[in-house]
Amino acid sequence: MTAKIQDDEAEPAGAFSRLLRHWRSARRLSQLGLAAEASISARHLCFLETGRARPSREMVRLLGTALDLPLAEQNALHVAAGFVPPHGERGLAADNLEPVQQALDFILRQQEPYPAIVVDGRWDIRIRNQGSARVFRLFHQAYDMPTALAGNAVHVVFHPKGLRPFIANWAAFAGHMIQILHREVAQGHRPAAELLEEIGAYPDLPAGWRRPAPPAAAAPVMTMQLRKGERRFAFFSTFTTLAMPTDAALQKLKIESFFPADSATEETIRNLPA
Repeated sequence: MTAKIQDDEAEPAGAFSRLLRHWRSARRLSQLGLAAEASISARHLCFLETGRARPSREMVRLLGTALDLPLAEQNALHVAAGFVPPHGERGLAADNLEPVQQALDFILRQQEPYPAIVVDGRWDIRIRNQGSARVFRLFHQAYDMPTALAGNAVHVVFHPKGLRPFIANWAAFAGHMIQILHREVAQGHRPAAELLEEIGAYPDLPAGWRRPAPPAAAAPVMTMQLRKGERRFAFFSTFTTLAMPTDAALQKLKIESFFPADSATEETIRNLPA
């Protein structure tokens, strides 16, 4: 039996059609192209987009897969059609996640003495290793930004009184970081769209950052160059994600591992007090 949301909780009529048209447009697919991807008739897809036909739960799943939507957006598509969302969204709070938590802890330990953090879909820092605490507390003590924002990796970089004054190559580094957000928006991540709007209110941001743009290729990898007093750090980073999550929040988790970009940074980190 197909699970349905109660009438008083259902989305208004037409919500599914609007959302389907939105994602087809975002994926730059014609009706014929999406119909071919989903192995359905273009006529039936047209009826779904105009509201002349109502989708089954299996059809919603099929279209969400054909559109390559993140799990959270597949949930939203199901809700818009009046169905219970198929994917949980509890993240690290879900039951039976001890093996996942152990894997995250293991990766963070292996990164010592270099920094590593786990961020969620909104780029809020959920876990950090000791290397991260040792390096970034040197700068955190000088922050003069709202506490509620200080735990968000994006806000910390863009806030005028966060880490921004200590990033020597801030314009180049932040320019690359904002393009990561633009790519996440294009992939269907709503939290990234919210973050773009929030940081867009900060002063002295180039107008061009409001649109996706290919970053200038000045070096093989973008480094974050931190300066405070006599201390200098240069890092590049990698992202690790879970390969096949079935929980929408877990799908958004990222492990960011920081690596020294030069021998001076490596030596400085190894000499930091525990």
